[in-house]
Amino acid sequence: MHEGEGARLRLQYAFGLLDFDRIGLADDALPDLIHAAGRHGLVGLNVTHPFKQRIVRCLDDLSPEAAAIGAVNAVVFRDGRAVGHNTDCWGFAESLRRGMPGAALDRVLLIGAGGAGMAVGRALLDLGTSQVRIFDSDAEKASALAHSLSRQFGAGRSAAVAAGLSAAMRSADGLVNATPVGMAKYPGMPVPEGELRRDLWVADVVYFPADTELLRAAAAKGSRILPGRGMAIFQAVKAFELFTGLTPDPVEMARHFEAAG
Repeated sequence: MHEGEGARLRLQYAFGLLDFDRIGLADDALPDLIHAAGRHGLVGLNVTHPFKQRIVRCLDDLSPEAAAIGAVNAVVFRDGRAVGHNTDCWGFAESLRRGMPGAALDRVLLIGAGGAGMAVGRALLDLGTSQVRIFDSDAEKASALAHSLSRQFGAGRSAAVAAGLSAAMRSADGLVNATPVGMAKYPGMPVPEGELRRDLWVADVVYFPADTELLRAAAAKGSRILPGRGMAIFQAVKAFELFTGLTPDPVEMARHFEAAG
């Protein structure tokens, strides 16, 4: 997406992959990589699982939104400083606005309280969700995120689901998977298939594969579904703007995304 839009705008723009598994780096090499990237003249980095929270302590500063969310998915190098931003929040919100118009937002169940979940939780409340209920295999993480969101948006706007996931699903209008479950590396579903139902809309942040097991199961029930591609595209739109200072065309970015897939 980035290189395609850069070429369309006639920029000298290269976007490469730094996969720790592929290049044999341990996760604790993250601070050294950030420093090296800045020294070697990179204008920015996109950050994905599992580093969206860990990278915060490696940076010189955070944008107000990244600080409020507590997670970073884009880093900009400027004037010798590494500044963290969060474009996932806007990216998910824009994807939901465009891809799920009129969706009921009274009660939404958020699965996952990691870096993506932090951004999605804020996005849902920004969009007017009455209550975000949060489930994570780590109950302390779910509670911490619920507390943070309630502090920012008001008491009662979010709550952790310590147990009773099935009951939470039954009372929810929508479900968002903000975990890596569904990726090729983490196959499976984050919730029991039998708890899905026709009147529960389902969104996934996983974009590769685009057609996750969760989305296939929900579609088979007749549910409205929202693939992760929208969030992937719109977070990239904002990241491109941060890196270049230019406003990209979301339609063209989507075309680049499809061509790359």
